[in-house]
Amino acid sequence: MNKSNHQLNELIKVLIIFTVCTSLFYMALRVIHDQHERSHRYDPPGGAAVKVSTSVDPEWTDRLFIFFQLGE
Repeated sequence: MNKSNHQLNELIKVLIIFTVCTSLFYMALRVIHDQHERSHRYDPPGGAAVKVSTSVDPEWTDRLFIFFQLGE
């Protein structure tokens, strides 16, 4: 009887430690997620940013040639 009580106490300790560690890990992930959500990823760039693309649409044959050339 004493051995089974000792095993039960050890099991309860392990379950409590597991639950506490899992809860702490979950809360840390929530904090990181909240900080990431608050960042403004789609703000226009500041400083000396230069646009590198043009809005001129190439001919469909040129696009087809590039498609075959790149193997996409």
